[in-house]
Amino acid sequence: MQNEHVIVTGGTRGIGRGISQAFLKKGATVVATYSGNNQAAEQFLAENAQYGGKVHVYQFDLADPEAVSSFFRYYDDKFPSLEVLINNGGLRRDSIGASMSAQDWQRVIDVNLSGSFYMSKEAILRFMGKRYGRIVNISSIGGELGLAGQANYAASKAGQVAMAKSLAKEVAKRGITVNCVLPGFIDTELIEDLPPEQVAEYKKQVPMRRFGKVEEVASAVCFLASAEASYITGASLEITGGL
Repeated sequence: MQNEHVIVTGGTRGIGRGISQAFLKKGATVVATYSGNNQAAEQFLAENAQYGGKVHVYQFDLADPEAVSSFFRYYDDKFPSLEVLINNGGLRRDSIGASMSAQDWQRVIDVNLSGSFYMSKEAILRFMGKRYGRIVNISSIGGELGLAGQANYAASKAGQVAMAKSLAKEVAKRGITVNCVLPGFIDTELIEDLPPEQVAEYKKQVPMRRFGKVEEVASAVCFLASAEASYITGASLEITGGL
């Protein structure tokens, strides 16, 4: 991927960080976006300083369509092309449905689902002319299982899958693919706030009896984003240890 350019939203922490690093190792130029954790972004840059001008970060709110447009103007000024978009940026605001605030419902939908749409729309416009492009949404098995306390998160992740299927049909003739990866329980800071007893219970549910590794997700994402995956589109790949 020496001559390819990759955008990874939420690309400086957790699964996104692992995905960004996997692309960097393959020689791609990576722009890792983030929403607010400047310390994590600075640490990401420091840890990947060996990649020099191939690693970049940019801060903005995925839920703001104007901010997304501004990011792409920056991108067009700085980089010659775009080959891959990874829609990984997202958040959780868990609560039992009857107690969930309207703000928590809407914010999760706005970031996880609407943000993926805004980013995909801009990327597709850039893919069309060259008749090539790869979009991979980092959805979640939660969108299929519907875990308690995550009505907003599950809805946003299920929506990413449905959106990918629609977009895939629209752009297939242009050599553009749109796919989803559905991680299960992956060992990142996103699940650090779960009570220990809940973590133990979740591990019991996984046939492999362990949480997945970030690298296991990143490997699958890199394949779907490669030229070799040219006949895979509108698909969803579960990475769940057998859930």
